[in-house]
Amino acid sequence: MLGLMQSGQLTVDTFLDHAATWQPTREIVSRDAAGHVTRSNYASIRDMAKQVSAALARAGIRQGDRVATMGWNTHRHIAAWYGATNMGAVLHTLNPRLFLEQIAYIANHAGDRILFADPNCAETVAQLLPQVPSIERVIFLCDAASMPATDYAATAFDDWIAGEPAEYAWGGFDENLACG
Repeated sequence: MLGLMQSGQLTVDTFLDHAATWQPTREIVSRDAAGHVTRSNYASIRDMAKQVSAALARAGIRQGDRVATMGWNTHRHIAAWYGATNMGAVLHTLNPRLFLEQIAYIANHAGDRILFADPNCAETVAQLLPQVPSIERVIFLCDAASMPATDYAATAFDDWIAGEPAEYAWGGFDENLACG
């Protein structure tokens, strides 16, 4: 006798797809570190997350690769989170309130390849990069106008996902694989 539970794998992509299907216009409000309030919804966050997945795939990120974030609770951060995890990458957050040595240890232990960071973390990222050689790319969770001035290569999130399709095949992996 079969149980009457869900018929598919319980993976993170199903949560955002469900929300975007059944509550596409449900408002998501976030406020960044500079105080700017952004209003979005589940459908647009899903589209942005799929663009992130496509951009990560173009950057060579594959299932099981590590992607880090160092930022606050914004619409871009949630899109980066879902974009990475829904393609099978392992995402974890780096707490900018920790000591630099602790952040470097965590990032090195994970073998992070991509770092999504809030613009107000630019100085911490500058100190972190020489200590974490596995980080190949830094993407600031902002638009081009809000990019911090840095001595290292970095890209604005909005520019990085621009032109990427809002369609990307998520899931298809075992629910027991690491996500975060």
